[in-house]
Amino acid sequence: MLRPAHAPADRRRLGADVERPSRRGWSTLSARDLVRVPGLLSLSRIPLAALFPLTLGRPGWGLGLLALAGATDVLDGWYARRFHQQTKTGALLDGVTDKVFVLTVVASLVASGAMSVIETLLLATRDIGELALAIRLAADPRRRRRVKVPAANVGGKIATTLQYAAIVAVILGSSQRALFIGAAALAGLFASASYWNRDVAAARS
Repeated sequence: MLRPAHAPADRRRLGADVERPSRRGWSTLSARDLVRVPGLLSLSRIPLAALFPLTLGRPGWGLGLLALAGATDVLDGWYARRFHQQTKTGALLDGVTDKVFVLTVVASLVASGAMSVIETLLLATRDIGELALAIRLAADPRRRRRVKVPAANVGGKIATTLQYAAIVAVILGSSQRALFIGAAALAGLFASASYWNRDVAAARS
């Protein structure tokens, strides 16, 4: 007759054991995740970035590389969600390779005179906000331990998409480039605010 009284506790212990692997996947980094499909798709943006400077003066080739990089950005997230391969390593890798690709493209355009420094700073609004937050976290180990990497950040993805759109406008010499750059800057501000808000919420909890 005493067994039913202990059953809920047993189920709770069993539930904790079942949930533990998924929690571990988000709390540690794993080199194995780099060679899974999502990781390889993210890593493919590195050689694409290296090739972009060779496309300067060839808008068609440049747009083709942008389209290919954008496709990998969509596919890595879709594959990870579809086949349950979302990990902290994958989330970090996705963000890093996005930044490497965009930074390489923008630096190439600035070096060629196609984009001004002011336009570059506007496009980098989100990245500047993230850098400031990273410095804050580095200075406070307790706060850094509380922050969790989300599976996907909508604001960050919107900002990245608008960055791509602005770069396309610059490559094509569109008269609407200022509009796209301004939209990317506003999205970057929104994304940065969401990152800082997440940090504040984590500190309060």
